[in-house]
Amino acid sequence: MLALFKLSSAGHYVGMTNPQQAIDEALSALAHRNPARAAQLLHAVAGQVPEAEMPWLALANAEMALGRLDAAEAAMDRQLALDHRDIGSLLMKGMLRERRGDSRAASSFYMAAVNQQAAYGGAPAELAPLLEHAGRYVATAQSAYIAHLEASVGEGLSPAMREAIDMLAGRRGIDLQQPSLFYYPGLPQKRFYDPAEFPWLQAMLDLLPDMQAELRAVAGASGADGAGFAPYVRTAPDRPAANNPLRDDPAWSAFHFWRDGAIVEEHAALCPATMAALAHAPMPMIPGRAPTAIWSRLAPGTHIAPHNGMLNSRLICHIPIRTAPGCSFRVGSETRNWEEGVPFVFDDSMNHEARNDGPEARVVLLFEIWRPEIGAADRAAIGRVFQAIEGFGEG
Repeated sequence: MLALFKLSSAGHYVGMTNPQQAIDEALSALAHRNPARAAQLLHAVAGQVPEAEMPWLALANAEMALGRLDAAEAAMDRQLALDHRDIGSLLMKGMLRERRGDSRAASSFYMAAVNQQAAYGGAPAELAPLLEHAGRYVATAQSAYIAHLEASVGEGLSPAMREAIDMLAGRRGIDLQQPSLFYYPGLPQKRFYDPAEFPWLQAMLDLLPDMQAELRAVAGASGADGAGFAPYVRTAPDRPAANNPLRDDPAWSAFHFWRDGAIVEEHAALCPATMAALAHAPMPMIPGRAPTAIWSRLAPGTHIAPHNGMLNSRLICHIPIRTAPGCSFRVGSETRNWEEGVPFVFDDSMNHEARNDGPEARVVLLFEIWRPEIGAADRAAIGRVFQAIEGFGEG
């Protein structure tokens, strides 16, 4: 092998004739488990080659094997300055922080490596075990962090603070209104409203036994018989077919009491208690447009796919008329089950879906109401907006 260095009187390498050969020898020494020789050669060659050609990761490995963590981190910092998203370097930096007991920093570097691999790939196969370790470490550290946080914050939190902690913990997402047609700005981003905020609901619930009797009279004890129900999503002859897997499917069907702002007289005559109940609700009255009020029936095995409503200026109410096991309803990041006598008031402009994974039909009285935050003048203006939409291009 060529002589690459000459020794000073103190025994240190002070010069070289072939830096690349020194690097190759250092890498070979590291592969043969001689980190001391590798570190010696690499320190000697540092500064003799461009920063981008220096194997900082190899130097960090050698220094870490020797227990010199400060030197190892210094080498990794040089590499990360060159490429701050290099997966191997992020993993090595995370490992060094882990060895120092700095779980927050270790988690941040490990997570950056895992995210980089998930988004772009490119990690060599030999890094797979370390990436798996990084994922496990982050999950464990996150659990410990949340446990510490919740113990420090204590009990008795308000619903808003409980939700904030859940979002911080990653147990719940940030849910936003995203209506497909009309957005009224400045409204609170709430998935579900507390039914107690709507005193008129109690008058409706007082009529629940009578409404249930009307459903049995129309649709039988199973809620799945009788006439009058039609697919909720129907193909209109003068419009493109909806891109909905339940289009024209009676598995999700409706029995209309109000449709496009008009009473369905035949159904209203059959169900006077239901019509009396609906009279208590502050439904929007927009000729040709609103309100809509129906029995919404979901057959066993039916899934209403995730979707967003058309506007955020209303809320949707569900009063369970026939509950059934195995049914669930999700708005944003919150999932609930229908319970006897418990109404839902929710914002359907947020992403939502419904499931019936049980053996029986589920039926709710579904109707829309004005959002309470919108004043009378703007309600009237919204009505004019939708009347204008309906009237444009007629004929």
